[in-house]
Amino acid sequence: MPIYEYELCEGNCVVCGGKFTLNRPLSAKPLTHCPACKKPVRKIISAFNTPTKLKPLSTTDAKKAGFQVYKRLGKGEYERQ
Repeated sequence: MPIYEYELCEGNCVVCGGKFTLNRPLSAKPLTHCPACKKPVRKIISAFNTPTKLKPLSTTDAKKAGFQVYKRLGKGEYERQ
């Protein structure tokens, strides 16, 4: 279930703090008002988390992970390492 971030369109609120996040199913209707203070809200675009590649994978790393490694010899020709 995706996490959505919302902020109040105007003003601030002691209850929600002006910004809040909710887990909502994709099939849910768009949220137009804060569930706590009932003021109008808008969905904000938030950053998403992606895995970072720390270093390029070496042939040894690929073999340890269980992959078969091939070296290109020519057009359409490969040799197993």
